[in-house]
Amino acid sequence: MKIVRFVTEGGKICLGSFDPARPGEARIIAGDLFGDLEQTEQTVRIGRLLSPVDPPNILAVGLNYGHHAEETNIRRPEMPVIFIKANSSVIGPEEMILLPHVGPDQVDYEAELAVIIGRKAKNISREEALEYVLGYTCANDVSARDWQIEKQKKQWSRGKRFDTFCPLGPCLVTRDEIPDPNRLAIRSILNGRVMQDSNTSDMIFDVQTLVSDLSQSLTLLPGTTILTGTPGGVGFTRKPPVFLKDGDRITIEIERIGSLSNGVGIEKTTRPDVR
Repeated sequence: MKIVRFVTEGGKICLGSFDPARPGEARIIAGDLFGDLEQTEQTVRIGRLLSPVDPPNILAVGLNYGHHAEETNIRRPEMPVIFIKANSSVIGPEEMILLPHVGPDQVDYEAELAVIIGRKAKNISREEALEYVLGYTCANDVSARDWQIEKQKKQWSRGKRFDTFCPLGPCLVTRDEIPDPNRLAIRSILNGRVMQDSNTSDMIFDVQTLVSDLSQSLTLLPGTTILTGTPGGVGFTRKPPVFLKDGDRITIEIERIGSLSNGVGIEKTTRPDVR
C-alpha cells in the first residue's frame, strides 16, 4: 500500500491510501499508522501532502555507497557511520528547502532511501530485521558542507540539522510492495539535470544490516526513520562544485516509491513568533 499523510482542503490532517493514477485524491485510512489500520471507502481531495511520518528519531548513515566513498577519497567504512538529524529538519513534498542565513553558499543535495520502523526493535538479528520495517520513502539528506566539514571539524551533525534539511515523501510504501529494498534505482535531478543515478545495490551495508546494527545500540521506536546513505554524484565532489541556489528545484526519485520534489529559497533572518 502507498500511504500518504496530508492536509485536506478543509484543513484536517489525515492518513490515506494513494493511487498515483489519481494524484489529487486519497482514500481515508482509519486507525494508527503503527497499529491497526483500516482502509475506508471515503475518498477526499488532498489539499497538501505532508511528510509520510513525524519521526521520533532520524538516524542517518554516512559513506554507505561504494561510488560515493570513492568520489570523496575516503576508505570504505568497516562498520556503519551514524549521525543524527534533527526532527525539526523534516519537511514534506513541495515545501521549501531554506538556505540558512549563517551558511547559504555550500548547501548540497543527497538522494537517499529512507526506512521507516514499524514496531519497537532492540537487539534484533539481520535475518529478522525486515519484520520490523513498516515501509520506505524518499529522502533528501540536505547538507551544509562548510558547517559539516570545515566549521565543525568534520563533526557532521550540525551541517545536516538545519531547519528544512530533511525532506521526506511523497508517500510511505509498505514493506510488502518492496520485497528487496537493496535493488532499487535511485536518482536526484536538479533543475532537470540528472545529478545522481545509481541503485541501492551499491550500498556497502544493506538495509537489513543497518536496522540490526542500529538496534544493538538503541531502541528503534515506531516511526524511527533511517536514512541509508547517498550514491555518488553529490555536488561538493564535482568540478566545479554544484550547490543549491535560491530558485532551484531538486527532485529525488526512487523506483517503486515515486518522486519527492522541493524548491529552494533563502531563510528569513527575522525571529519566528515563539510562544
